[in-house]
Amino acid sequence: MSESRHPLTRRTFLAGTGIAALGAAGAVPAAAAAPAAAHTAVQAADTVRRAVTPVDLVDPLLGALTTSPDTACGKTFPGADTPFGMVQLSPDTISGGDNGSGYSADMTTIEGFSFLHLGGVGCYGDLGNLQVMPQTGELVTGRDAAKSPYRKETEIARAGYYAVDLDRYAVRAELTAARRAGMIRFTFAEAGSGRIKVDLARRIGFDGSHTVAQELRLVDAHTVEGSMRADRSGGGWICGNGPAYTVYFCLRFQDPVTAFGTWDGETVSRSATEQSSASDSAGFFVEFPVRAGQRVRLKAGVSFVSVAGARGNLDSSLPGWDFDRTERRARDAWSEALGRISVKGGTDTQREIFYSSLYHTMIDPRISSDADGASRFGEGPVRHDPFTQRTVFSGWDVFRGEFPLLTLIDEQTVADQINTLLALTDSGAVKGLARWELLGTDTDTMVGDPAVNIISEAYVKGVRGFDVDKAYAYCRDVALGPAEKSNRNDFQNWTTLGWCVDTSLSKTLENSYSDYALARFADALGRHADARRLDGTARNYRNVFSQEAGWFRGRNADGSWMGDQDGCIESNPDQQGWFVPHDVPGLISLLGGREAFTERLNGMFERTPPELMMKWNDAYNHSNEPVHQMAFMFVYAGAPWLTQKWSRYVCEYAYATGPAGLAGNDDCGQMSAWYVLAATGFYPVAPASGIYALGSPLFDEAVITTSRGTRFTVQARNNSAANPYIRSARLNGRPLERAWLTHQEIVEGGRLSLVMGPEPDKKWASDSRQAPPSSTHPVPPAPRRP
Repeated sequence: MSESRHPLTRRTFLAGTGIAALGAAGAVPAAAAAPAAAHTAVQAADTVRRAVTPVDLVDPLLGALTTSPDTACGKTFPGADTPFGMVQLSPDTISGGDNGSGYSADMTTIEGFSFLHLGGVGCYGDLGNLQVMPQTGELVTGRDAAKSPYRKETEIARAGYYAVDLDRYAVRAELTAARRAGMIRFTFAEAGSGRIKVDLARRIGFDGSHTVAQELRLVDAHTVEGSMRADRSGGGWICGNGPAYTVYFCLRFQDPVTAFGTWDGETVSRSATEQSSASDSAGFFVEFPVRAGQRVRLKAGVSFVSVAGARGNLDSSLPGWDFDRTERRARDAWSEALGRISVKGGTDTQREIFYSSLYHTMIDPRISSDADGASRFGEGPVRHDPFTQRTVFSGWDVFRGEFPLLTLIDEQTVADQINTLLALTDSGAVKGLARWELLGTDTDTMVGDPAVNIISEAYVKGVRGFDVDKAYAYCRDVALGPAEKSNRNDFQNWTTLGWCVDTSLSKTLENSYSDYALARFADALGRHADARRLDGTARNYRNVFSQEAGWFRGRNADGSWMGDQDGCIESNPDQQGWFVPHDVPGLISLLGGREAFTERLNGMFERTPPELMMKWNDAYNHSNEPVHQMAFMFVYAGAPWLTQKWSRYVCEYAYATGPAGLAGNDDCGQMSAWYVLAATGFYPVAPASGIYALGSPLFDEAVITTSRGTRFTVQARNNSAANPYIRSARLNGRPLERAWLTHQEIVEGGRLSLVMGPEPDKKWASDSRQAPPSSTHPVPPAPRRP
């Protein structure tokens, strides 16, 4: 089967193969092959397994589609991992093309199983290193030549576990993961000669991507160690700056190795015990006789620092060989993490989407430092920092919903990410603050200053554990200069003209929000002169509003207006223009008042019928992030019932179960975080404001256990699909006449009680005096635990 792909943009959606798009259930054409008999009983047990706890509701296959002619694609991976873990042990159906996860559920063959994956990304992806594949029969070293058909009915994916039958080889593959290591159990259905092939050149990315140097050594009868170096010359990440990194590994077989071989290109050796190569096809294999039904186990630890680090990660994460126990531990880790939000009520489908979404918010930013604390940025010097280094910061996406969610339920991960961003700048690897960090490189993908956004938001929400003065200084350098310390988009035009010229509208609006966010940080620190200056530049969004057109336009350096479809990135002016989250009253004024604002905003949703909600479109395009706050902006105009209506609508039609269940790339958790927050009943229009606009909760009850150990409950009485509207509200027993909450109200713990009904109460929370303020007082940090 040919998997043809053509590069266009970060958000390429192609008809490609001609395979019909998957429905919510993920049905695909079946490969004609017999099942591996050895797992029949296990599969039957899994079939009748009842989902009784949140972890049982997780479907890692939700969104696991990379290309479809009929829907946007989530590009998630279905394999085994742990919350924010270093290892993502997952099946690979493809290496090239715009298939960033390396897996698409519409494909019917598997190349192998690799230990590192990116989830929900565009830009053709990266990683996919250390790919393992079982074989029987003749040795086949090429990935494409060695791939095996598989049938969807043999595939099982759940939190911390993945399994599938490889029909070509009659082998059952089972995967599970620990924090910095993973384990594979292969069951050979037939007696004969078995083999395990380990590909060290494989790498996800555009066609022909590969690692550029490979090292391996047979250390003893059970252990192979080595490394794989990758850089831009070998492909991988295609947007902006590609990362340079080395993946080190320590791989062990439970049974002693008696026949060992290597390959480098077309050269195969059955006598070598070590190899250095710089090839697009290289690796090693072990061979052994197998009995029918024999299980063969292997495990590996990985590191971005050293072979010793990989060995230490394996020893600390997976000291034993009990596969089932390892799976239970992974499941327990997910159960604990997912337990931070518990829901009751709703439909089976809504609960499955909710917990699968919450699961996907807990993959990135992943840990990248070793068990002993060692880390490095790309190929830089080894570091030993007093925090857990993290990687995969998809900033432009995740500052909107993913990080606001984490400020509620996982302040430590937020602090780790901030410390990592500051250390990157300290190291000299990044000018300003990283925009889209991957393995120690600022890929400079997308626009805006998302690091400024999440740092500012974290501080005003009481997150600590990082150097506040340094954080503010670096944020200030980005926003106010000097130019040699700033990586702000179009800094020169921004500071002299008051708007950006390159990608004018998107960059001007993004910069305006970042200055607002930083102004809140400045005010909280008592730097009021800076705050006044930043609040002034936060109003630069007005400079790209054309009074003649009555809407936003990109603007040229000479002050003239660009065309009505120009000046945007991954959006159009009708969509991008709504990104004034920090000054909705100002936007209302520009549009001529509340009624005009509401009519225009409402029209965006009315022009997006259900059949378009899962597709890239020119109106409300939930497939991409610039519109994600829009449904909640009605609250600022005194029409909260429209927020209730449209947030429910988006939950219903932009999300589903199965591989086709996401309306767009998950973007390292942002698409999923939107659903988690909206389904719970609120969303931050401007995260740094400390305010969450109320929507329409999907569940009768949602209980959030915050990072501070408090509990906040959202209770919705008479809740159903027919009753989406809030008729009345009480906060901690007292009547609530506003349609918003503060971060402090949530993290202090309490109860929001809503009474729902079939018709909107257009008087509730409609008074302009009940509109959300531009910001709230900073939240004190959590008390230190003794």
